Amino acid sequence: MKCKLIYPKWKKLPGQTTFNLPPHGAVVFAATLPEEVEISFTDENVEELDFNEECDFVAISMMLSTQVKRGWAIADKYRAMGKKVMFGGISTMLHAEETLLHADSVFLGESEGRMDAVIDDLKNNKLKKVYNYMGQQPDIALVGPARRDLYKRELYNHKGVQMVDLFHASRGCRFSCYPCAVSYLGGRCFRARPIDKVLEELETIDNNRLFIVDNSLAQNTEWEMDLFREMIPYKKKWISHTIEDKPEVLDLAAQAGAWYVYQAVYDTSDYIKERIKRYHDYGIGVEGTILLGLDNQTEDDILRLIDFLLNVDLDLAEFTILAPFPHTKAYDDLMREGRIFDHDWDHYNAGQVVYQPKHMSPERLQELYEYAWKSFYGTETQEEKMFRLFTRVMLREMEDGTYRPRNRNLANKSFGKDVDRSKSHFNAF
Repeated sequence: MKCKLIYPKWKKLPGQTTFNLPPHGAVVFAATLPEEVEISFTDENVEELDFNEECDFVAISMMLSTQVKRGWAIADKYRAMGKKVMFGGISTMLHAEETLLHADSVFLGESEGRMDAVIDDLKNNKLKKVYNYMGQQPDIALVGPARRDLYKRELYNHKGVQMVDLFHASRGCRFSCYPCAVSYLGGRCFRARPIDKVLEELETIDNNRLFIVDNSLAQNTEWEMDLFREMIPYKKKWISHTIEDKPEVLDLAAQAGAWYVYQAVYDTSDYIKERIKRYHDYGIGVEGTILLGLDNQTEDDILRLIDFLLNVDLDLAEFTILAPFPHTKAYDDLMREGRIFDHDWDHYNAGQVVYQPKHMSPERLQELYEYAWKSFYGTETQEEKMFRLFTRVMLREMEDGTYRPRNRNLANKSFGKDVDRSKSHFNAF
């Protein structure tokens, strides 16, 4: 049986990185399909989709709200050709009712241990309209290595630079942050994968550079430290969301190859400033994530926050506008108050105002968002700042013997800088 697995394209915002990372959810899903299923994968962000390719059924994996309309259009075309189409993924769960209008079937929840029965239904012409496993999480030990063999590796290099592979070491989140849907999608219980299963997956990843996509690794100190301790021999260099800033955790994270972490910057407190410094003390870079448009932010608050960012030692910053995604408290509150005026899912990209802010006009919030990007990258561009981070990781790889250049002239051709200057950037850090 042949499955055509598709990750729909989505439009990037001005200023976003031009490179594409390999999608994670699609290949995690692919690993749960029975071995008898032959899979052909297309990531529409890096290659054209061939609707004439032979297949028995189509599976569409959607992560972002900005993908759903394209996903629906793809499904409509395949169904008109007589093909069965199933949807899954984060955005399928967030937009299930609308997606049902374009699907033969939608799968809601986590697919480990469940796809054999679905494929049997498909073969016997008994495919259900909805497979709903929300809130019924499978044993986390069932999560195995993703099907990274489905990637066309050459499509995920950027100017000769080897980009990161994505993997996850846990699911669920015990926190329930205001704009976040993770607790709805994966439950309020932190579910750590057994360390041996994580290491088994690491063994399958040829790439030295990783993005650990877990919502937060800072949920169980003992497990977090065990994870970092066991990762040390692999000599990977990795990015992640929040980790704990305890000295013993940071020391192990640095030994395990922590490259840089995302840190939410939500106020101008000394706590934030000191937290950034603690990461840097252990050689770990910091990308600040700054959410604009919350009800507790006035225009002056946002301007003070932008000024603050110019005076702390952030390596990168990413600014977003509150996007009220379905199944979040933000969406429920703003809908109840009648403040959402734009329901076009293509606009739910965290860079466009789709609701009425509490303390300013939508137009003013949009202006402040654009001003934040221009201010932070006014003296050094995003590409230049990212170059410095790449320089550091390449030099570390050279030191531990794991550096594998895809382009021998990378330092000169890709970035227009020479190796001596790269070393001076590294030493200055």
